[in-house]
Amino acid sequence: MKIEVLGAYGGESPRCRVTSLLIEERIALDAGSITQALPIDRQAQVRSIVLTHSHMDHTASLPFFVENVYGRLDGPIDIYGSRATIYSVRKHLFNNDTWPDFSRLPNHLLPAIRFHELEAEVPRMIDGVTFVPIVVDHLVPTFGYLIEKQGRSLLWSSDTGPTVRLWEIANRVANLRAICIDTSFETAMQNVADLSLHLTPATLERELRKLERRVPILVHHIKPPSIEAVRREVEALGYPDLGFLEQGETYEF
Repeated sequence: MKIEVLGAYGGESPRCRVTSLLIEERIALDAGSITQALPIDRQAQVRSIVLTHSHMDHTASLPFFVENVYGRLDGPIDIYGSRATIYSVRKHLFNNDTWPDFSRLPNHLLPAIRFHELEAEVPRMIDGVTFVPIVVDHLVPTFGYLIEKQGRSLLWSSDTGPTVRLWEIANRVANLRAICIDTSFETAMQNVADLSLHLTPATLERELRKLERRVPILVHHIKPPSIEAVRREVEALGYPDLGFLEQGETYEF
């Protein structure tokens, strides 16, 4: 399973793009920075978008992406997410006020985008890759995902504070190759992290005690002002399997 990290951060700066992964060239997990990271010809290869939740750092490039590929594809773009996420995207993005409603363009019978609701822990096969939505703990309804193909899987936390079900699944999946986990702020900003339901290195360490096996852990979603402090604190934890999801890198699982 090939995964290209288009954006790995929880905010933007000249060097930081917000969250988006490209899976097997055709699926985007979140749409924070598809249009910033991919040229038009590669954008036109993406046929499915799987959303974790509705926050802007996970949806910001979606309107521009749809416009960029409009008329270039044979058939619609499929957008997947929870009922709450789909509702929010339709209400606040594709509403004809913020951006045209491409679910009715060029017409409602032949739309440019189609929405598909996912249910927690009900697997969905998308372009040959299986996604199992997992409820995590964030300010809005949010899914992490167990992502599986050909006997190998990756566990993606999305944005989360301290959570439970994610680790229960991590402990039972036999073919797990890596876990990608939110660590947004340094520990000095613990109060902000707690209020916004994100992790710091301190709460990450407590979360990792729930993991009953050895598997690579990749930190993502660091806020740009916190990068140096979070990296320093994560490295100081001394976990041999703990590293960082690097923007611009391609991983094979």
